Amino acid sequence: MLKQMNQRMNEYGQPIGEALPNWVSPPFPPHVILQGQYCRLEPIADRHADSLFAAYQQAPDHRDWTYIPLERPEGLAQFRQYVASLAASVDPQHYAIIDPASSQPLGTLALMRIMPAVGSVEVGFVIYSPLLQRSTMATEAQFLLMQYAFDTLGYRRYEWKCDSLNSPSRKAALRLGFQFEGIFRQAVVYKGRNRDTAWFSIIDRDWPMLSQAYQQWLAPDNFDAVGKQRQHLQDFMPLRNALEA
Repeated sequence: MLKQMNQRMNEYGQPIGEALPNWVSPPFPPHVILQGQYCRLEPIADRHADSLFAAYQQAPDHRDWTYIPLERPEGLAQFRQYVASLAASVDPQHYAIIDPASSQPLGTLALMRIMPAVGSVEVGFVIYSPLLQRSTMATEAQFLLMQYAFDTLGYRRYEWKCDSLNSPSRKAALRLGFQFEGIFRQAVVYKGRNRDTAWFSIIDRDWPMLSQAYQQWLAPDNFDAVGKQRQHLQDFMPLRNALEA
């Protein structure tokens, strides 16, 4: 009711969105190194190819690529070509996730569908090797990219999209603080099959509380001597995500 009472109206009595008098389009993201406590994001480059190939080879099969719009490259030569194509891409803008202890890449993620005019960007091409999955580094990598988009660049909307059948991705989005927005039916054709797409987002008004939750979770005293978390990320979230409809 309060929202309706405060709804802006134009001269014709039509409801219109909130005014953005100070809105300035953010820049297209410069490709930079993002340093965290537990990992580092580097613009992907040819030098990452061999170690990244070895990290992905730790997986017993190709199931981590089922919902990626391309198949996992076979053999080192093909994988080097794949990494070269990622390095040459402007949008998506790909990053290698580096383990500072070994200085080796263990996975990738990317900023994509970058739209400075409306302040919107999406995170995608999240491909973690078994050495990175379910680790503190994996979560911090997501935080570093969000922080870059919101705090450094000034984007107002940060999206996560996935195949609606990709249950692990949908659960990850909710765990990371994204809000479920719905299903776009028959949105994509890939690998010769249909994809209904699940949409999630974080917007700038959500970010201050989410950022605080991430920083509390990433604090050294939240981990024991062997690196096991004492509290879950959701324990620090101000509001739990509602169940998906």
